[in-house]
Amino acid sequence: MLPAPAFLTNPERFMAFSRWAAPMFGAIAVALAVVGLYLGWTAPEDYQQGATVRILFIHIPAAWMSEFVYACMAVASLLALVFRHVLADAAAQAAAPLGAGFTVLALATGSLWGRPMWGTYWVWDARLTSVLALLLIYVAYMALRASIDDETKGARAAAILALVGAVNLPIIHYSVTWWNTLHQGPSVFRAGGSALAPVFYWPAILLALAYMSAFGSLWLVRIRGEIWRRRAEAAALRAARA
Repeated sequence: MLPAPAFLTNPERFMAFSRWAAPMFGAIAVALAVVGLYLGWTAPEDYQQGATVRILFIHIPAAWMSEFVYACMAVASLLALVFRHVLADAAAQAAAPLGAGFTVLALATGSLWGRPMWGTYWVWDARLTSVLALLLIYVAYMALRASIDDETKGARAAAILALVGAVNLPIIHYSVTWWNTLHQGPSVFRAGGSALAPVFYWPAILLALAYMSAFGSLWLVRIRGEIWRRRAEAAALRAARA
């Protein structure tokens, strides 16, 4: 078996790191969110979208995070399969509900934006449909882990599902260029620079950083909780055998 990275083979080192890193990332997230929300709220109305443009400051970062969190979950699942280390598996398990939450937020705010702009809350557009598929994969991952009594087998099956589902990430990203979709193309990260005016660009970026910091904080907290749960179950099992 391949040697695992040192950080993944030392839960005690992780617990020591996360003890101070989680609140630090949480504080950074609050600070960035306050500034980002203020800039977004005070930004002028768009000449076409009006005040509806402010929804995008919540929607765009949530859409980015839905993919980013899944990528983290897929990498953690790969490490868990290759190195068979419980910390990587705990990281994948802890990321799934957070990623599902970001995906729900992206779909909900996108629908709220689409109603006044497109005249409907939902269309079976390539981007929207692939993001909905991402949410279903998150749900399937969590359901699969919960449905198998043997935790080791459930973790392995869910990790394989996570890796297969990662195929959807490039589909989401390139859907607006591969197909003729109602959803607009890339606006922030594109060749030639951002299409957003600075007054709209910076609130979106600051809130994206706030989302990422919040995810980092919550992810660390959830991994710590999962480690404590597994330790408690192992201790109870040893006590029962004794």
